[in-house]
Amino acid sequence: MNKGVLAALAAVVAIGAGVAWYLGNSDSTDVAMTDGDTTAEMVDGVTEMTIGDANAPVEIIEYASYTCPHCATFHQGAFKQMKADYIDTGKVKFTYREVYFDRPGLWASMVARCGGQTRFFGISDMIYAQQGEWARLNDPVQIADALRQIGRTAGMNDDEINTCLEDADKAEKLVAWYEANAARHDVTSTPSFVIDGRKYSNMSYEEFQSIIDGKLN
Repeated sequence: MNKGVLAALAAVVAIGAGVAWYLGNSDSTDVAMTDGDTTAEMVDGVTEMTIGDANAPVEIIEYASYTCPHCATFHQGAFKQMKADYIDTGKVKFTYREVYFDRPGLWASMVARCGGQTRFFGISDMIYAQQGEWARLNDPVQIADALRQIGRTAGMNDDEINTCLEDADKAEKLVAWYEANAARHDVTSTPSFVIDGRKYSNMSYEEFQSIIDGKLN
């Protein structure tokens, strides 16, 4: 992706989200989104979203797009098992890195990150759980508003979401960060996983278990 496309993506964030603010407000519901042991680390001006023990013996990096159906399937199934079996038990350090194949995927990322690290994985779970609803909308304004509603449900107010979605500088940094990551690990499809430095394509949970257990043993 060249710099011209990068700038266009960032501009569309501000324009598309700005239109959505005229659609009116709805009541918000506070949701506890604490994800437990998260680690703060800045890479190329972007906060890495990591969960689990920073000193865990196995490191997994996932590259995923919020508009990718296979990514949604992973996060609604295998990821929850992996979190219970390996991440919460201190065996795996898990980092989620966004891939931006389209504008809605970038907008979803801006909303997920708007909640900060402690709510990022919880909001991401909501975005994936509702992917079949918001990602299929044809109108960019409707997509932005649907994502905005997810942010409200997570406990954010309109001013917070508005500020996040209209942050063009942040959008440019995110896209540049994604490009650097994709080049570093040769990411061409989602979901892709880097386990202790080696790249893997999507797989069953049983295959994940085999690889992780092999490294732990």
